[in-house]
Amino acid sequence: MVYEFERKQRIGVLGGGPGGYEAAIAGAQLGAEVTLIERAGVGGSAVLTDVVPSKTLIATAEATTSIDESTDLGVQFFARGETGRPSRPEIAINLAAINKRLTGLARQQSEDMRANLRRAGVRIITGEGRLEGSNRLVAATGKGGSDFDEVEVDTVVVAVGASPRILPTAVPDGERILTWKDLYELEEVPSHLIVVGSGVTGAEFASAYRALGAEVTLISSRDQVLPGEDGDAAGVIEDVFTRNGMTVLSRSRAQSVERVGDGVVVTLGDGRTVEGSHCLVAVGAVPNTAGIGLAEAGVQLTDSGHIRVNRVARTSVPSIYAAGDCSTSLPLASVASMQGRTAVFHAMGDAVTPVELRNVASNIFTQPEIATVGWSQKQIEEGIAQGEIYKLPLSSNPRAKMQGVKDGFVKLFARTGSGTVIGGVIVAPRASELVLPIALAVEHRLTVDQLARAFSVYPSMSGAITDAARAMHIVQ
Repeated sequence: MVYEFERKQRIGVLGGGPGGYEAAIAGAQLGAEVTLIERAGVGGSAVLTDVVPSKTLIATAEATTSIDESTDLGVQFFARGETGRPSRPEIAINLAAINKRLTGLARQQSEDMRANLRRAGVRIITGEGRLEGSNRLVAATGKGGSDFDEVEVDTVVVAVGASPRILPTAVPDGERILTWKDLYELEEVPSHLIVVGSGVTGAEFASAYRALGAEVTLISSRDQVLPGEDGDAAGVIEDVFTRNGMTVLSRSRAQSVERVGDGVVVTLGDGRTVEGSHCLVAVGAVPNTAGIGLAEAGVQLTDSGHIRVNRVARTSVPSIYAAGDCSTSLPLASVASMQGRTAVFHAMGDAVTPVELRNVASNIFTQPEIATVGWSQKQIEEGIAQGEIYKLPLSSNPRAKMQGVKDGFVKLFARTGSGTVIGGVIVAPRASELVLPIALAVEHRLTVDQLARAFSVYPSMSGAITDAARAMHIVQ
C-alpha cells in the first residue's frame, strides 16, 4: 500500500516590511514553508528609514518641548554663573548623537525581527527579488547581484513598500536637498529648514525640527496644512505652528528647489523665492512595483503603480496577494501588518476577517498629535454618513489643566437616532494612545451611552472621551 503525504504549502514573501514580516510569521505559525526575500533589511523602510527613526526623532523633539515649557508649571532651570548669579541655561541639541541613537534603535529593531523570523523557521534571502510568473520568485544575490536564487511557491505575498516621490525640479543631493530618508545623516540642526509639502510627513518633520531649534518654513499648496485631515484639527496644528515661530506659506506651490552654495533656494509658482540652509521635499511616495514582474504575471496595477487588492489583500491573480504601501490600501504600518496576516490566513484556508478600512485608527505625530478613526465630519456634512457631532475642548479637562495643555479637543461622531459611535477625532498630547477607546467603540458598534458607562480615571485625559459621550446621551 502506498501512502501519499500532503506537501507543506510554500509561501514566498517579497519584501520584509511590516506586511511581509507579519505574512511570514503567520505562514510559519500555520505550518507553511516560508521564504522571505528582502533587499535592505528585515523591517523594510518602515523600520530602517521611516516610522521607527522618524518617531524616535519626534520623541526627542517632544522631550525638548517639555523642558522648554516646564516654566509654565513652575519648574525653572538655572545655573550659577561666574558672578554667582543664576542664569537660565540654553537647551543644547546634539543632532549627531540623536541620529546615532535613532538609527541604532532602527537597526536593533530590524535584528530583533530577523531573529523572530529565524526562530519561526522562515528562510531569509538577502537580495533583489522579482516574480517569474505567478508561482516562482527569483532573488538576485551576491556582490552586484551576480548570483541568483530561485524559489518555487504556491502563494506569493508582495510587500515591497514605497519610496519618496522625486520631483524633476527638486532632485535630492543628500546634503542640502533631502528626502525623509536623508535626514538621519545630518550632523547639525539646520539653521533654516524649508519643508515642501504639508501632508503628514511634511507636517511631522516641520513640527519636530522647529522644536529642535531650527527656523522652519512650511510650504503648502493648499489653504491649510494637513489638507486631508479634519479641518478643526488641522486648524489647531497650524495655529500651534505659527505661534511657535514657524512660517507657513499657504496656497504656495514650489516650482523648483536649487542648491546655491551652502544653502538652497526654493522658487514658488508665483515667482517668489525662499532661501534656507536645507530643504526637505515631502510630496508623497511611489510604490516600489516597477520592474519586478507584476504585470507579466497578470497582476493588475493602477496608473500610479499600486497593486489592486480586495479586502483580503488578494490581487487579480488568485495565488498572489499584496500588502502595505505598494497596494491600494491605506499606507499605514498597522494596515500593512493586518493585510499580511489576512493574506496568509486566506491563502491557507484559515478563518479570515476582511480588513475594514473604515475602522482603522491613524495618527499624525505633530505636537500636539492628531488621531482619527471612522467616518469624518466632512462626510457627515456632505450627507455620505448620517451622524451627530460633538466637540469637547481639552481646556475644560482637569488633567489637561494640570499638565499645562492648552490646545486640543475630543470630537465624537454618533449615528443619528441610534447613537452608535461611527467615528472620532482627538487632538492632544499622546492622542495615539487616547484614540483606542473610540476605535473599539467603532469596531464593535457601541453606542455613546455604552461608551459613557465605562469608568474613566479621574482626573485623566481619557475622561474627555467619556464626558463627550455623556453629552451625546440618547434619550430612551
